[in-house]
Amino acid sequence: MKALVNADSLTLSIIYTIGHMIIAATIVYLLTGSSVWEAGLVALIEPTLNGVWFYVLHSLWRNTK
Repeated sequence: MKALVNADSLTLSIIYTIGHMIIAATIVYLLTGSSVWEAGLVALIEPTLNGVWFYVLHSLWRNTK
């Protein structure tokens, strides 16, 4: 786990974004009854933006240490 925390910002952001996409697609599918394709589309857009934000935040955080 310590290796993951110390990973570079890009690696950590990619792992975070993939996990976020899976969670988002599942939640949208279960809560709205949408198709898997519709839930997947939502899960591509919103988590991608969050992943970019996470990369910026993590990069800034590491630069302050």
